[in-house]
Amino acid sequence: MNQDNFKHFQSGFAEVSRWLLPFAVIWLLGAIGLGWLVKSFLILVGLIIITPVIAFFGFRWWLKRNLIQSDCPVCHHEFISLNQTEFACPSCSEPLRVENGQFNRLTPPGTIDVSAVEVPAQTLDD
Repeated sequence: MNQDNFKHFQSGFAEVSRWLLPFAVIWLLGAIGLGWLVKSFLILVGLIIITPVIAFFGFRWWLKRNLIQSDCPVCHHEFISLNQTEFACPSCSEPLRVENGQFNRLTPPGTIDVSAVEVPAQTLDD
């Protein structure tokens, strides 16, 4: 008998057995009444694959609803923040709060905001 043919047959059988063994184990478990174990394993694998996809799209939906882009009411620097949070403006360090989709200053009660208007000087001629 040719020794090379026998070695080739052994390596081919090793390749086939690598794929046959899992199928044989699954068939054996199903045959002895442990099909629920196989189904549970397949469901677990399915959840491991599907859960990150659902989490990714859920996180994107949450960000669309909770990210607010607006201008600082003090220095008019435009930036993004999360809805219903308190923070400081990155440009002027003014404490701000997000309310109704806009940035508002955090001021103590009773504080009145005043906007200064430049008035041009006029000379009076007598």
